[in-house]
Amino acid sequence: MENQRSEETLFVAQGGEGERAMNVIGDEEDRRKHRKLLSVSEMDQTDPEAFARSYQIEALEKAKKGNTIAFLETGSGKTLIAIMLIRAYAHHLRKPSPFIAVFLVPTVVLVTQQAESLEMHTDLKVRKLYGAMGVDYWDATTWKKELEKYEVFVMTAQILLDNLRHCFFMLDMIELLIFDECHHARGRSPYACIMTEFYHRQLRSNCTPLPRIFGMTASPINSKASSSRAGYAKQIKELESIMNSKVYTVANESVLAKFIPFSTPKVKLYKHVDIPYDLWLCLADHLKTLKFKALRPLQLNDNAEGSTKKKIAKLFLTFLFCLTELGVWFTLTAAKSLSSSETDIFFWGERRDLLGDSIVRNFSRDIFHAFSQYVPSDPEWCIGEDLGMDLASGFLTAKVDCLIQSLIEYRREKDLRCIIFVERVITAIVLQSLLSQVAQLSCWKTAYMAGNHSGLQSQTRKEHMRIVDAFREGTVNIIVATQILEEGLDVQSCNLVIRFDPSATVCSFIQSRGRARMRGSDYLLLVRSGDSSTLSRITNYLASGDIMREESIRQALHPCTPLETGMYYEDFFCVETTGATVTLSSSVALIYFYCSKLPSDGYFRPSPRFDIDNESGFCTLHLPKSCPIQSVCIQGQHNMLKQIVCLKACKKLHEIGALTDYLLPESYIEEEEDDTQESGTNSYEDQYFDYFPGELVGRCLSFSEKELYHCYSLRLKQDFYYDVPFRDITLLVKSDLGIEFVSTTFQMEVHRGSVTLGMEYIAPIYLSADQVLMARRFQVTILRLLMDHNLSKLKDALDDHLQEESLARISYLLLPSISSKIDWVCVSSALFCSNVGGSSFKAGGYGIRCCSCPKENVHLMQTRDSSLCSCMLRNSLVFTPHNGRVYCIIGILDDLNGNSIMKSKRGEVLTYNEYFQCRYGITLCYSRESLLSGRQLFTLHNCLRRLSGQKEKALSNADVELPPELCVVLMCPITISTLYSFSFVPSIMHRIESMLLAVSLKQMQMNHCTQNVVVPAIKVLEAITTKKCQEEFSLESLETLGDSFLKYAACQQLFRDNKYHHEGLLSSKKDRMISNTALYSLGCKRELPGYIRNECFDPKYWVIPGESSGCFVEDVKFFSTSKNIYNRGTRHIKKKTVADVVEALIGAYLSEGGELAALVFIDWLGMKVDFVKELQDGTPFLAKPEIYIHITHLESVLNYSFRDPSLLVEALTHGSYQVPDIPRCYQRLEFLGDSVLDYLITIHFYSRYPGLPPGLLTDLRSASVNNDCYAHAAVKAGFNKYILHASSVLHGQITTFVQNFEQSFGGSSFGWESGSAVPKVLGDVIESIAGAILIDSGFNKEAVWESIRPLLEPLVTPETMKYQPVRELELLCGSKGYVKKFIKTSNNGIAGITAEVEAHGVIYRETCTGENKKTAKKLAAKAVLETLKKCIPGI
Repeated sequence: MENQRSEETLFVAQGGEGERAMNVIGDEEDRRKHRKLLSVSEMDQTDPEAFARSYQIEALEKAKKGNTIAFLETGSGKTLIAIMLIRAYAHHLRKPSPFIAVFLVPTVVLVTQQAESLEMHTDLKVRKLYGAMGVDYWDATTWKKELEKYEVFVMTAQILLDNLRHCFFMLDMIELLIFDECHHARGRSPYACIMTEFYHRQLRSNCTPLPRIFGMTASPINSKASSSRAGYAKQIKELESIMNSKVYTVANESVLAKFIPFSTPKVKLYKHVDIPYDLWLCLADHLKTLKFKALRPLQLNDNAEGSTKKKIAKLFLTFLFCLTELGVWFTLTAAKSLSSSETDIFFWGERRDLLGDSIVRNFSRDIFHAFSQYVPSDPEWCIGEDLGMDLASGFLTAKVDCLIQSLIEYRREKDLRCIIFVERVITAIVLQSLLSQVAQLSCWKTAYMAGNHSGLQSQTRKEHMRIVDAFREGTVNIIVATQILEEGLDVQSCNLVIRFDPSATVCSFIQSRGRARMRGSDYLLLVRSGDSSTLSRITNYLASGDIMREESIRQALHPCTPLETGMYYEDFFCVETTGATVTLSSSVALIYFYCSKLPSDGYFRPSPRFDIDNESGFCTLHLPKSCPIQSVCIQGQHNMLKQIVCLKACKKLHEIGALTDYLLPESYIEEEEDDTQESGTNSYEDQYFDYFPGELVGRCLSFSEKELYHCYSLRLKQDFYYDVPFRDITLLVKSDLGIEFVSTTFQMEVHRGSVTLGMEYIAPIYLSADQVLMARRFQVTILRLLMDHNLSKLKDALDDHLQEESLARISYLLLPSISSKIDWVCVSSALFCSNVGGSSFKAGGYGIRCCSCPKENVHLMQTRDSSLCSCMLRNSLVFTPHNGRVYCIIGILDDLNGNSIMKSKRGEVLTYNEYFQCRYGITLCYSRESLLSGRQLFTLHNCLRRLSGQKEKALSNADVELPPELCVVLMCPITISTLYSFSFVPSIMHRIESMLLAVSLKQMQMNHCTQNVVVPAIKVLEAITTKKCQEEFSLESLETLGDSFLKYAACQQLFRDNKYHHEGLLSSKKDRMISNTALYSLGCKRELPGYIRNECFDPKYWVIPGESSGCFVEDVKFFSTSKNIYNRGTRHIKKKTVADVVEALIGAYLSEGGELAALVFIDWLGMKVDFVKELQDGTPFLAKPEIYIHITHLESVLNYSFRDPSLLVEALTHGSYQVPDIPRCYQRLEFLGDSVLDYLITIHFYSRYPGLPPGLLTDLRSASVNNDCYAHAAVKAGFNKYILHASSVLHGQITTFVQNFEQSFGGSSFGWESGSAVPKVLGDVIESIAGAILIDSGFNKEAVWESIRPLLEPLVTPETMKYQPVRELELLCGSKGYVKKFIKTSNNGIAGITAEVEAHGVIYRETCTGENKKTAKKLAAKAVLETLKKCIPGI
């Protein structure tokens, strides 16, 4: 057996590859230079040419003089030459130069590697680009910014090719163009296309400067070795022609051998041993049987079934390969690996449609179980323990045995780094598994690497880099790799390369051989004994390097052969304005790309269809129905028909605007731009002004002038009993507040009930300076005491109000009144205590303390600082220093004095004397004096806040008994009614301030408008009041109304203006037009953020009129000719809030002034839409629509007669119905119908149920405007029988839905109870029919409503509405404070949603699956709601 395993033949030959780029390993002196070269700091200061090798300098000089291809071994420093060349061109590239350098690489992994080298060794701005960065979606503006910023671009070749075709890049802006691994410039590769389509075309025209070309390769030939020198010469000549460059190389390998270690090529010959035939035959039969079993009727849709069958057939061949070439154990291992591998793609729904991958995995699992019977089941058995027995048993083949024996020979190798190259991904997977289990190789860690497009077990680029890093660090010793490691990834310190499978090309041989970079490394090739063909090929490969160098040097003196005209001159279309081009070769791909961007659903994918008649030479291109061009027909050469017809289609699509001037689908660019539009919608922007109405602002005048005030009566009325009545208040302002305030009312809420404020204009009045100062003192005193309940800020406030300033400040008066006349006696109560504040008044001194009682009735009582008549104390405001409180005295308790027994909460029996002695250490001096009955001051509340049933804690009505000698009288006379009424003042004035802002905003719009649009200010106020304010109204209902109208207005405008645009593009434009970002921008231009009320009012921060905190130092903002707006500070507001207010204002104008008023307001914002009624141009597109659907019956169901019945056919035609007779599908009509139905249903609910609570209108609309509701309506009307489609999946879903119709629709649930996914097409046709009627009727919305509304009956009502389960769960968790989340799960490839709620420390969890994510989430929410209702009482 030993002599069967292997025998070795040694080829002694010099050659090989060393390090890539500058990672060079040579003699000691070279390593020293290498280290110096890699020093960033030194490189920045020193010319690298001083450290470069002679051949590198020579190559650089060649490249400076002309286009050059550097043909040098890997590790010879080609990248260093490129860096030196870029540095030589740096002065042409540095900004603001318009020129750039482009460094092209064939694979993504090389982008980062080469970019890092350039960043390390040049001072230029380097940009790395690859597809995963989304560059395919960048538009001209984005590319322009990139070009203005960066000087060197490192990218994959396809990116440059696409940019040249779309004219984002121009060839004349590229000063230097570098091709890494330029041997790829063959055929139709991106490298070749760049040169043929652009470089050679401009070279021939000689009209623009061309970039300098520099190519790099380790082998100019990328094909099988030629049998003659002439063959090598021809291929080198072809590469030089296409690159328009001359090859530079060294004379022989000895030049490089001074610097580069060469591996020793060795050929290991093994004698082939067949697997026992009977065993092979038996297992092959098993494979066939299981294949036929797996290919039984799969019950999948057509596309999935075809794909699944292809995968099973491919796997069958994979397993057969493993059995024949590797052995039984490898087939078993492959089956195990492929049956257990999970994909990151989860499938929604049951196995009926989308589980082809599960079927494929089951096939692999069946293979695994079948083959398990032929491998020892003993857990102690392990492959490789007895290689001779394993070989004889067929568990492995002689080739595998040879590999293992070869590795065993290197067991003594210190720090082994080995790469084993294989051809197939499955070979890499199973060999890695084998080498990890062979005991004799257990000292080494093995990994595998394969491309990420293998279709088996894909690996990401990050995984590749992780494995390579582990290989460098020594934690991985062996990598089994496909060709991915031949070119691209930089793998250092490798001392052994084994070719398990032979190289397919010369380039593959040279590059894999060059992976062995350590000095004394080996390059081992496993060859079957007697395989003369492979041995001959290896011999040619070994000789190829010298031959290619000799031929390159021989041709160096001859100029490049001109490229054959046919290779670069082909018919093309060029856009004059941009220069973007499409050629015959690229036209087919562009058409496919255009179709891929058309709207699609789960039932069809838009794609072109070619109808070719070879006999006549005609070709007809059929485009999807959503394309404005349905077909293109040409006649031409048989082998060019597809390209010719696609090029013609590209021209036509550009003519009608379906392709932009950059030859990209318009939706493509718009859509990708829109991806960033909404980013940050909910983020806070810069601070915005907080406006204050100028009507309530004034300046302090001199004390000698009389001032004119406008008087408004404020009457408070309560709907509950309280022992303290209200009294009237008069508001005095210096400006007439306008017609909105002549007579108005609004309601406030307190814990006891509602309070209604009636506001009426009385008359103007003049006040003297003394009256103004006394009035200011009164309101500052009473309001400051009500706000603070102590004297801490009162003194400063009273001093401040006397200051004469030029600054504008909040300036109005609030005074008590009787019968609409100011109660000056009460106002004068603020003058009672002259020692509080620095009052300059000498109004009577102590004389004001005298009462009006007859002398004989005067009953003096001793207070803390004086004696007063009891009548003055009876209605006074006092301060008690012993506890720092302020009380309102409401009476005198003649039957109580200091010696009376006090009622104690603790049951103690104490007199008042004893209580004050014990509690405060105070001894009452006048213990026989009657006590006063006092009540604490009222607490200020936000009376505008909606209490929602949660009543505030009521203040105690209990009175307190106070000894007069402990009281300091602050105000007298003043009643408790006055104090109670003034406790509402902050809330009243906050509403008036808000109303004045609303009036100002309305006036600002009216000044712009020529039409007489009357919108009440209270409606505008509702539109600028957010939910956060927690008041009786908010913008939610108006926002919903405005949103629906704006959506309809935009959709009908776009539909009429863009007849060639498909639904996807129309939707994209609509979304951009009315997005939150767009509305936010419009709102900011009109200064709307300053008007928005976005915070709950807090009386603690209300500014008392006249105080200095109400001064305005900001510049006045003028918005109209008559009124000012002042800025009282800045605040943060979310973008979405501004957008919501814009929609709500549109809703306010719509609700009060109709559509014209709303359009006027939209025009004022800066958005241009109109409602010009236009009928469709042209004749019906179908001559006999009745042959496709039952027109008469459908018109009777719709109660509408079509002028153009072909619109009804269009409304019922799905995109999958690719019949040329019907050129259009329903998507455009659906786009229009969706918006008009949304608008009609919203305005119906708004009009039908006026005064809906905020948010309920949104819920009603959501319950009615949804696909579930529309789908049920479509089935009830029988529309499902007339939908024209060609999808078996859709047919099956409609059938299932109709069969379960009664169970899925309960009437009042409006589709929410459906447990299965509703086919969207059913809902779509309701919308498309609505769109058809709207167009046919000349945009008559009433006709649409009269026709569609009966189909939707019974419409939901506030009483019958049920929330969608997800919404209901959201409301429940919000109200109860529960924490909820939805988690995506997977079970055997079936995706599901888990709804999780944490309530009272307990987690409730339910998981459901569905045919899509939306259905699964709905079912999960419904299930967890039911669990919560069962487990938690009261829900």
